[in-house]
Amino acid sequence: MTDLASQANSDTWHITPTGDPRGYIQPESLKELWFHTGTKCNLSCDFCLEGSSPSSKRLESPKLSDVTPYIDEALTLGTEQFSFTGGEPMLVKDIVAILAYALQHKPCLVLTNGTDPLIKRIDQVATLLDAPHAVSFRVSLDHPDAVQHDLGRGQGEFQKALIGMRKLHQLGFNVSVARHIKDGENTQQIEQQFADVFALNSLPKDLRMVAFPDFLPPGSLPNVPHITEHCMTTYQTAEQRSHYMCASSKMMVKQNGKMGVYACTLVDDDPDYNLGPDLSESMQKRISMKHHRCYSCFAMGASCSEM
Repeated sequence: MTDLASQANSDTWHITPTGDPRGYIQPESLKELWFHTGTKCNLSCDFCLEGSSPSSKRLESPKLSDVTPYIDEALTLGTEQFSFTGGEPMLVKDIVAILAYALQHKPCLVLTNGTDPLIKRIDQVATLLDAPHAVSFRVSLDHPDAVQHDLGRGQGEFQKALIGMRKLHQLGFNVSVARHIKDGENTQQIEQQFADVFALNSLPKDLRMVAFPDFLPPGSLPNVPHITEHCMTTYQTAEQRSHYMCASSKMMVKQNGKMGVYACTLVDDDPDYNLGPDLSESMQKRISMKHHRCYSCFAMGASCSEM
């Protein structure tokens, strides 16, 4: 991956390999600003779309001083929420201070695996309840069956995630769940199994769940259809296009000691999606639909947002 200052797009940014004009999204607003907290994580999941692990340094963890200028600028652009993903955000030294600063202005969402890093800092996290705005936590619970979940995340991680969820809920934080979509699944049955797990763990049976397909590890190049301008205008309306994450959100990434803007939370493994260091300027740039994960958004309406 190149330095965040790079602005060159590859030849396929605007044109598909077959020579057709590539589909794109024209950003409309900045409703949500995401911050990537780095690819360091206490877990090493082979399916992780970020390739996160305890030793990963692909993306760096920001400090409070890195984040505050972008929070301030985002507020002038009408941002309604700040969201944080990783890696594991609770491993970041400054994360509670960062959240406290952001919560002075807008609500926040934190994506977490809910295990040891969160549990160890739960007393610090509890101080955020006094903030002017609310912070919510989305905990990764891949499958309602502990064995299936732990196959990907490690022995005992299912129960740790539930402990983290219970602690958050008991304190009064809003909690949601991120789960995996499996090919051919019986969605109604899966959701009922999750509801049963929640009830057994003194959690609301109707916790919000956000289901994701397999986005594959960084650098993957699966054979998915290319999205052309014709696809975007023939099969989707302007209203549908407005719901793409890249139409109303951006993500801040730190790499090689510098902060930069990426088009959304799913494309930081492709330097073409580096929009430069200026948040305001990034809103003027059309976003190509060339990344293979863009097809998930096109075909399934996948979105990391809860807004």
